Amino acid sequence: MTNYQLVATVASGIEAVTGNELKEMGYQVEVENGKVFFQGSTADIIKTNLWLRTGDRIKIVYGSFPAKTFDDLYEKTKALPWEDLLPMDAAFPVSGKSHKSTLYSVPDCQSIVKKAIVDRLSSFYHRRARLPETGATYPIEVAILKDQVSITVDTSGYSLFKRGYRTEKGGAPIKENMAAAMVLLTNWSPDKPFYDPTCGSGTIPIEAALIGLNIAPGLERDFAAEDWSIFEADEWDKHRNEAKLAADFSVELDIMGSDIDTRMIEIAKRNAAKAGVEDFISFKQLQLSDFQTDKEYGVIVSNPPYGERLENEEYVENLYRQMGDTYRSLDTWSKYILTSDLDFENFYGQKATKKRKLYNGRLRTDYFQFWGKRPPRKPREE
Repeated sequence: MTNYQLVATVASGIEAVTGNELKEMGYQVEVENGKVFFQGSTADIIKTNLWLRTGDRIKIVYGSFPAKTFDDLYEKTKALPWEDLLPMDAAFPVSGKSHKSTLYSVPDCQSIVKKAIVDRLSSFYHRRARLPETGATYPIEVAILKDQVSITVDTSGYSLFKRGYRTEKGGAPIKENMAAAMVLLTNWSPDKPFYDPTCGSGTIPIEAALIGLNIAPGLERDFAAEDWSIFEADEWDKHRNEAKLAADFSVELDIMGSDIDTRMIEIAKRNAAKAGVEDFISFKQLQLSDFQTDKEYGVIVSNPPYGERLENEEYVENLYRQMGDTYRSLDTWSKYILTSDLDFENFYGQKATKKRKLYNGRLRTDYFQFWGKRPPRKPREE
């Protein structure tokens, strides 16, 4: 069984969350900025693509070496055993990036890597004519940082945040993997109430339901590597079927999403239905300040308007004040609110227990955390 050096690419700020996900799957990990490295077989490539909630892509690190000249880049790329991964008819587009490196021309680096792979495969497959590139696609990237080259092959294709359930969205939706990270960074467990007061198209409650029901987030989408020759014919189907059986629909969830916009509530309901979790989430059109509950020890997660999403500054400041006024009495509830507004605590009227820096796309945000009281310990049985 071949073992590959793999890397999960991830948004800045949630590397540790992705690392913990992979650890819980049984992998030893190395965490860097925007990346989590681990080892795995073809089965692990499938498993992590299907199950990773917070990652962006799963890539094979096929080569890593220093290079300051185009000759070095060509020879060291050509020396890699490309025939072990790419069949003769493989299509292999090469993308690239370079930062603080001697080889700064990205188009030239892409061309040289492409030529090196073509020459290696042409020699191995005894081809004088041009390689056909009519088969499965193997997206290759050459990335150079401080003269250190990393050549990766993308197994995911389009980003893992594209689960396939969000057919409609609002004006500034949060990505599904960021929404999952927001849930995983809370103290929520499926036996607690969960509430998103600014749910928009429903992404955060839907991700909570997928977590609570143990539904693999990649179950309903396809991946670049599905047609690769390194996998056995039924390998992807086998793991998909195992993932389907792992879902537990007997779990009782108390998840609610609300929004002031009736149209968004209808969109959220349709997205939840597409995700297969519509029976586990209650969506309601509701003013934020009208929320009332007798429940205890719940979790509130919110991604309100901010930054580039700021439609009206006065409206948003009032919204933050409403949050503080409405939630302050819920002292057993924990509240988690994502915003780029550094004055948020002033409007909310309370200092956060903890703040965590996250990036929503390229926008720097803080995840303000207000921890509720812990439930009393159950007495020990004699």
